[in-house]
Amino acid sequence: MTSAPPHSPSLSTTETPRKASVRDWVGLAVIALPCLVYSMDMTVLNLALPAISADLAPSSSQLLWMIDIYGFGVAGFLITMGTLGDRIGRRKLLMIGAAAFAIASAIAAFSTSAAMLIAMRALLGVAGATLAPSTLSLIRNIFHDEHERQFAIGIWIAAFSMGAAVGPLVGGVLLQFFWWGSVFLAAIPVMALLLVLGPRLLPEYRDPEAGKLDLASVALSLVSVLSLVYAFKQMAEQGFEAGLIALAVLGAGVGWLFVRRQRGLAYPLLDMTLFSQPAFGVAVAVYGLAGLTMFGVYIFITQYLQGVLGLSALNAGLATVPWALGFMGGSLFTGRLTRWMPPTSVLVWGCALAALGFALIAVAHGTWALGVMVAGMVVMSLGMAPVITVINEIIITSAPPERAGSASALSETSGEFSGALGVAIFGSLGMAFYRHSLAEAAPAGLPEATLQVSLSTLGGAVSAAHALPGPMGDALLTAARQSFSHALQLTAAIGAVLLVVASVVSARVIKRAASRVPAD
Repeated sequence: MTSAPPHSPSLSTTETPRKASVRDWVGLAVIALPCLVYSMDMTVLNLALPAISADLAPSSSQLLWMIDIYGFGVAGFLITMGTLGDRIGRRKLLMIGAAAFAIASAIAAFSTSAAMLIAMRALLGVAGATLAPSTLSLIRNIFHDEHERQFAIGIWIAAFSMGAAVGPLVGGVLLQFFWWGSVFLAAIPVMALLLVLGPRLLPEYRDPEAGKLDLASVALSLVSVLSLVYAFKQMAEQGFEAGLIALAVLGAGVGWLFVRRQRGLAYPLLDMTLFSQPAFGVAVAVYGLAGLTMFGVYIFITQYLQGVLGLSALNAGLATVPWALGFMGGSLFTGRLTRWMPPTSVLVWGCALAALGFALIAVAHGTWALGVMVAGMVVMSLGMAPVITVINEIIITSAPPERAGSASALSETSGEFSGALGVAIFGSLGMAFYRHSLAEAAPAGLPEATLQVSLSTLGGAVSAAHALPGPMGDALLTAARQSFSHALQLTAAIGAVLLVVASVVSARVIKRAASRVPAD
């Protein structure tokens, strides 16, 4: 199968693209709703865990699966769902996913056992995997004007950011007045509204020449993605153990078999010819690097706010709201920004601005630590949001319109992979530095058991310090906070360097590709 010519925003066309109608913009609002719920469901469960533990009495392993299985389901089925939407219709798949999400949410809310809740969270993940590729590919088909499409993608990204920002707040309010199952019921009205308005406002798009779904490719993609994501997540908690490394190697090997199989199929699950386009390859690579740095550093920021600065959970959550608002504002501003400069320049300079944000986080210290930290998060988000918006536009417009679902699924899978990898790499590196620093700075005479607990996590060190008498507890607390601060500064500095590299490499690749384009 041959792919369409690369999309180039700088090239003029003989026909003026059709402007979006009021109906199209209302349809975009309907599309944004499930994205908001999808993002909320990623975080809202964390608040309900204490109540769930008291009611269902899960084991520690079951508690972890309640949290992780949703992300595994999303990551494992993204590629399959993206291609399935191209075959059966993107609106149809979106409606099926919304109905499944609502049903699974209702059952999860009234779960009577930990196993039942884990099963429903898995189904929610599979249903959630239909939402992102279906909605993004529908945007590709509905909005034909370049700037309108970029603004629409900005709204799409802003919906995810808003969900992440309001998720903890909505969950906290629900848990204040209702039982833990209410955090799942909140998704049902939104999905019901989508099921009512979707068929009326959203057009249907599918590939009329699509072949049958290659089940062998589906199996290979599932094994590869789930093996890699699980290995990366466990490495973040347990370190680079031999078994986890072997699992990651297995996932990579199966992924290689998946790629080889795609090259020989007439209608592959993933069109590998897209990577022959320089802009597409750069977009996917930068997207992966952005996710790796953001997720990798974020896990230290949240711990720093509570464990080092001593903020309550609510105040720590409020301190991250400007980050989400920065993403929302930056995403919505991208369409206007690309009227002033080429999208490729937005990609290059956005990475540079995000690197500056990470550099600010790396120097946050002392009396002004919180203010500098928040400022760094805002600068980072204002630089990263336009980058992610432009990247998604490049990815979905590089593919032929009938393969937009597959391309958008690749975009989301890249984000899932890079996030898990970032947590594993940055988490392992930062915690190794924390342990080494604390082992040297810990006060003399500290009991061995207390030292081991303190070396495991910052939270363990804070709890152990409060349990110790007077000066020794204060000394341990100071040493642990200083060691963790240095670990955060190290990871943020590495993130800044990686984004500078992404900016420079992107500029060179784009310049080299532009030099090969004929003058006409």
